[in-house]
Amino acid sequence: MARKEKSPGVAAVLSMLIPGVGQFYAGHWFWGIVWLIITPGFWIGTGGCLGWICHVLSAIQAANQAADA
Repeated sequence: MARKEKSPGVAAVLSMLIPGVGQFYAGHWFWGIVWLIITPGFWIGTGGCLGWICHVLSAIQAANQAADA
């Protein structure tokens, strides 16, 4: 049975919208949970100043993970 290829673009967009969802799409459940926990912490802990960094890093990682899948 052939594995279905995952689109890095779709993974990146999903993680930009909700960090961690792109990792779930790519099949990396651990990292998806990590991003779902860390991102709200950054948004709340920095008063909204640094949460966007988690969105960008999560999207980059999701794209790379989907490309490797």
